[in-house]
Amino acid sequence: MIRGERGSVDVLAWYPLTRVLLLVEVKSVVPDVQAMLAAMDRKVRLARGIALDRGWTPAQVGTLLVIGASRTSRRRVESLAATFDAAFPHRGSVVRHWLKSPSADLALRGLLFQSIGQEVTTRHRASTKARLRAV
Repeated sequence: MIRGERGSVDVLAWYPLTRVLLLVEVKSVVPDVQAMLAAMDRKVRLARGIALDRGWTPAQVGTLLVIGASRTSRRRVESLAATFDAAFPHRGSVVRHWLKSPSADLALRGLLFQSIGQEVTTRHRASTKARLRAV
């Protein structure tokens, strides 16, 4: 608990060459967006203090939201495009390039869809007889 704030940080990454701190939030699905954004704002406010406690003096604090890549998650982000575009304007190749070479010139606010293991997309419907036998 820091100054009465509770919660946990999924990943806090430090790149000393450019003094960049990156706060990463990982979600398997798109959650309650309002609650997630409020929690991320709180974590960003606290990130600099957490870094200073570890002897790191960040020149820049970036954020990255990583969401499990699924059609449902992508549709949910698309349905709230204005919100996600404002909160996380950096996507795709911009995020990947920044991750390869973190720069204090860009305050990363990124969104990245990431495959989380093998996604099963085929549905099998059991026949009525098979369901009755299973019971």
